[in-house]
Amino acid sequence: MHGSNLLTALEEVARLCGDVALSHFRKGIRVEIKPDGSEVTKADRDAEAAVRRWIEQRFPTDAILGEEMGEQTKPSPRRWIIDPIDGTRSFVRGVPLWGSLIALEEDGVVIGGAINCAATGDLLVAVRGHGCWHNGSQASVSTTDSLATATILTTDTRFLAHPERQGRWSELASQVATCRSWGDCYGYVLVATGRADLMVDDRMNPWDVAALIPVVEEAGGVFTDWNGRRGIGPDAVASNATLAGVFRSRLGVRT
Repeated sequence: MHGSNLLTALEEVARLCGDVALSHFRKGIRVEIKPDGSEVTKADRDAEAAVRRWIEQRFPTDAILGEEMGEQTKPSPRRWIIDPIDGTRSFVRGVPLWGSLIALEEDGVVIGGAINCAATGDLLVAVRGHGCWHNGSQASVSTTDSLATATILTTDTRFLAHPERQGRWSELASQVATCRSWGDCYGYVLVATGRADLMVDDRMNPWDVAALIPVVEEAGGVFTDWNGRRGIGPDAVASNATLAGVFRSRLGVRT
């Protein structure tokens, strides 16, 4: 699929996913608890089902991995990765900082991704070599070059369960201008659009991570796991390029 066609496809399916989820938002939807302790609703399932139908109609030979409905394997080098509502805890509490994540992986490499924060009106779409686009305009990370003026984010400081990470995070937080927990995918939206300089999480699944990678990198940022590796990992450190080395040094991320 050509890059511009993939941008269009990702935008279309991300809008679909976000629209389905948004139709349930602040409607008093029933919440269930999954075996891992996380929350899920009919909105999650309906949105993922809509995305799966869209993929199966247009790309029937492609594999699919989704948070709520598992993996559908196919003998194809391409796999779509879906998180219908990233930030379900926010969603069920009526907080608009949630988003729908769609990514396309080819031969094990994520080549495109989209984040649709339907409740805030932020839609980001990115394809390798074709940039990152925010509501139709090219997105770029910040040029902040000083810790003293930086804004850093995490989903929840309690997620930083590793004692060394917690200590390093607290120390870094004392050196920057602003430290907030504008969490889940919304924090990565803020980094990719230059409104924040660093976003971290230390527990993530492939569907949480995949779409974020091309969005941040095509906006000019740096995306690694806590071991300094690129690609889908078990955690994430996303930042602008100017302070990437400084942030990772302070956090103890391997480079």
